[in-house]
Amino acid sequence: MTDANHPGASTPLDFSGKTALVTGAGSGIGAATAQWLADHGIAKLHLVDVDPAGLEALALHCEVEHHVHDVSDPQFWGGFERSVGKLDHALVNAGIGSAGPIAEQSFEEWRRVMAINLDGAFLTLAAVLRLMRANGGGSAVVTSSITAIKPVAGIGAFGVAKAGVAHMARIAAAENARHNIRVNAIAPGGVDTNIWNSGEAFQQAVATHGRDAAIAAMGADTPRGRFATPDELACDIGYLLSDMAANVTGTVLVSDGGYSL
Repeated sequence: MTDANHPGASTPLDFSGKTALVTGAGSGIGAATAQWLADHGIAKLHLVDVDPAGLEALALHCEVEHHVHDVSDPQFWGGFERSVGKLDHALVNAGIGSAGPIAEQSFEEWRRVMAINLDGAFLTLAAVLRLMRANGGGSAVVTSSITAIKPVAGIGAFGVAKAGVAHMARIAAAENARHNIRVNAIAPGGVDTNIWNSGEAFQQAVATHGRDAAIAAMGADTPRGRFATPDELACDIGYLLSDMAANVTGTVLVSDGGYSL
């Protein structure tokens, strides 16, 4: 990708020759970011998801390697590190939804959410950082949530895990700036993704009104009057990964359409 005014010159959004990892790439923000990176010249993508059909559905004009694995499996990450070689960028994004007040949430549900949303993010980021150190630098973004910043009743395990990954990103940024590695987090508000599908109340609304109407109703009370699209979040993530954000590290970018106001 080149600057139209200076043919042959690279731009801060040019990912030519670079390799990136995206977890949770089978749908939603992960899939949209994989597409965004492909559209901005990325040479190779490593895409991780437990849903092979979701990965296969992506039509990307770059080299792609699919990894159908659970991000909370340490053995997978050990093998990934040994085989991947070069890695320049990463979106640590895989996650699952959960609902229920803390006093009513079972320990089994708590651990299920933490295993993917926090432990899986830790395993991913740790592997990514080691690979980037060996490569002389890079940039990573961790998907947090506005519920990590603004307490929201009824999403105990999810909110706590997302607060954990946001602070993990800050600590990793402090530890790795001297290695030419930037680490940031993004905190989305409501986004129209499959993460809502597991909620009982959402399922009831879908059964009664249809999915589009259910999503529209949930977004109607936000300042923008609607939820964000995955493509909108992909643009924010692409900026943080790119050289346009060369001086940005250790931040949590709130992209919530004003919800936290």
